[in-house]
Amino acid sequence: MKNTNSINITDLTRQYARFGISEPVVRFGEEILASLQERFRQIDETAEYNQLKVTLAMQECRVSEACLLGTTGYGYNDLGRDTLEQVYASLFHTEDALVRPQITCGTHALALALMSNLRPGDELLSPVGKPYDTLEEVIGIRPSKGSLKEYGISYRQVDLLPDGSFDYEGIRAALSERTKLVTIQRSKGYQTRPTLSVAKIGELIRFIKEIRPDVLCMVDNCYGEFVETIEPTDVGADMVVGSLIKNPGGGLAPIGGYIAGRKECVENAAYRLTSPGLGKEVGASLGVLSSFYQGLFLAPIVTASALKGAVFAANIYERIGFPVVPNGKESRHDIIQAVTFGSPEGVIAFCQGIQAAASVDSFVTPEPWDMPGYDSKVIMAAGAFVSGSSIELSADGPIKPPYAVYFQGGLTFPHAKLGILKTLQNLMDQGVVTTDFHKTEHGNN
Repeated sequence: MKNTNSINITDLTRQYARFGISEPVVRFGEEILASLQERFRQIDETAEYNQLKVTLAMQECRVSEACLLGTTGYGYNDLGRDTLEQVYASLFHTEDALVRPQITCGTHALALALMSNLRPGDELLSPVGKPYDTLEEVIGIRPSKGSLKEYGISYRQVDLLPDGSFDYEGIRAALSERTKLVTIQRSKGYQTRPTLSVAKIGELIRFIKEIRPDVLCMVDNCYGEFVETIEPTDVGADMVVGSLIKNPGGGLAPIGGYIAGRKECVENAAYRLTSPGLGKEVGASLGVLSSFYQGLFLAPIVTASALKGAVFAANIYERIGFPVVPNGKESRHDIIQAVTFGSPEGVIAFCQGIQAAASVDSFVTPEPWDMPGYDSKVIMAAGAFVSGSSIELSADGPIKPPYAVYFQGGLTFPHAKLGILKTLQNLMDQGVVTTDFHKTEHGNN
């Protein structure tokens, strides 16, 4: 008797054809996918470990049905809010945490952590080179109202060495008596440098602490949560900072950010977020706690899906000859995949392919535009259930050399796979990529 539930390559090809994806592209994708089964098994093992970690933290903090209800007004004695912050502190092995819908995005969370723990006359040091574009105005690298520079806080950076490693001697020379806080960006941002592993971050923090034990080390953890089995606070970071519409929100959190770390650092952030004298005591959760809890519960598996999509993308584009960071085989420490096209047309066609694969706003055509916080036109593709959520299938990039696109997200791997295949088809349809899939073993385009 025929198994009517069996799906073969012909069935898949017909379904993908409805998205405008040709049979050669589908078969090429299946070939790549077949080579990644062991890699995907390892990702699933990490996800399982982290799922147990999240569940245990929720149990130990006695998450109850009452925690899902939330408050309005001042938000005094908000059980769910306070318990969720205990869960985050437990997960990150820190003294305290601030997890709030009033933190609007990752940039806001980072600005909050910096502005609350630095004072006039202090110096901020980045030992990993230039920070993400939106932090330039926070710091004052590019002038902006209310920047750290306006408050008399200076900034210094030490670039990474050409091979992507730390310039330890340069860092030693840059650490001065004024240095109060060191910011370490885990992910690559709009650069084609390697993402930092938790182990590498630990080595850097140990080096800094040996020279200046009193200096605070803060890690921008965006896009890195649950990719490994440990987090930066497990290797000495005083604070980790991130966004809930990235990994830890699991695709369900509609807004929010977190800061986890030393109690004093978190308290400083809470007083800056609300008001001196109020701190963590106020801040209503406004009905979003259920999404925060359930999103966190799903986060390890959702992150694994996004990670598989990134690995799939790296192998697809590396195989046809484009520079990719990370490459198809190296270890992963965040969910972002960079692909360098060398032309604006490649970046635009890729992003338009991602948009066309979305469940929301698939009919929209993204174009580069002058987006707030960036120094060049940026194109962003994200047909998301939560606006701007980059744990969902999304891609973006600045329209400037080397013309690299940054792909991330995918709440499920099948959706991430669809997105990548659609980008390749779109690049081919627009003549950016011309390739014979039978001759791609050594990469050509």
